[in-house]
Amino acid sequence: MHSTALFLLAQAATPAGAAPNPIMQFVPLIFIFVIFYFLLIRPQQKKAKDHQKLVASIQTGDQVVTNAGIHGVVTNVKETTVLVRVADNVKLEFDRAAIATVTRDTEKSA
Repeated sequence: MHSTALFLLAQAATPAGAAPNPIMQFVPLIFIFVIFYFLLIRPQQKKAKDHQKLVASIQTGDQVVTNAGIHGVVTNVKETTVLVRVADNVKLEFDRAAIATVTRDTEKSA
């Protein structure tokens, strides 16, 4: 609706027979891009940055949930992967990026 109003204002401002200002034709497109940036692009970048910090801070003993929904405890942290114990004598190796959430057990550290 806003782009339609801007378009009508741009046409109303030009005298009859004169060509519309080419810059005014791009104003709605610029306005739409700014809206998309603040509503979609920026929050997605922030979420990715927060996840990257979370993955970098994984430590042995952290309780984790993977993207597949597997719950476990980190037993070993490697450069690009983590070893997660999901049951007695069952350890799975996951890529760091596959970790969705990390819960640190504050009772152990206190």
